[in-house]
Amino acid sequence: MSETNNRKGIYILPSLFTTAGLFFGFYAIIFASLGVYDKAAVGILIAMIMDGLDGRVARLTNTSSQFGKEYDSLVDLVAFGLAPGLVVYFWSLQHLGKTGWLISFIYTAATALRLARFNTHQSDEKRYFSGLPSPSAAAFVTFWVWSMHEFEIHGSSITIISAMIVFFAGLMMVSNIRYRSFKDFDAKSRVPFVVLIGVVLIFSLIFFDPPRVLFLMALAYALSGPLTWLFRYRKGQEKWENIIEDDSLDDEEAP
Repeated sequence: MSETNNRKGIYILPSLFTTAGLFFGFYAIIFASLGVYDKAAVGILIAMIMDGLDGRVARLTNTSSQFGKEYDSLVDLVAFGLAPGLVVYFWSLQHLGKTGWLISFIYTAATALRLARFNTHQSDEKRYFSGLPSPSAAAFVTFWVWSMHEFEIHGSSITIISAMIVFFAGLMMVSNIRYRSFKDFDAKSRVPFVVLIGVVLIFSLIFFDPPRVLFLMALAYALSGPLTWLFRYRKGQEKWENIIEDDSLDDEEAP
């Protein structure tokens, strides 16, 4: 009589990276509440690195699981939704009173909606994301705070700009505007030598001035979607209603 193996468990290696992302998201919240915004930003940056590693580790070691996907989404909500929302709230938006925490909440809710849609939407299109990815939105918001903090600009003096940035990031996450995913990039393919020089230059600039260079990179990516959409709209390839209409959620069939 053959014995069936019904043991259940989780894969520890990718879960360690995911848990590290949760830890640094929590780390960011703690230091933001203490007013140490540079450490809070570094915490979210490390959480982004952990988020990029856990999936790759799972694929390389053949340890992907449904548990891992769900756990990763919950951690992303904390690290890229709640943490950036609170970082920018403590730094700037709290000076707007109820309006400030409402905008911070809208950003966090948009992150939750973005993650839920990503998990339920199965698409064959791998080259583009539908909406701004939550780690990129978190980078846009967090590195804005970090760069302004390094300039010794107090958040109370630029509350309106901060509110616009947070609202824009949230809106882009729940929109249908397409963003390049770069999943079609083949690291094994040959590239011109000048590309390697450009990569070295970017890393050098990041090392020289992390807050401002990372913010400019996040800003460029956040704007790339709307600018590409406007270009396609002028050519008649896009419609205004397509920004919010969502074909990814299945409608119930009429009886």
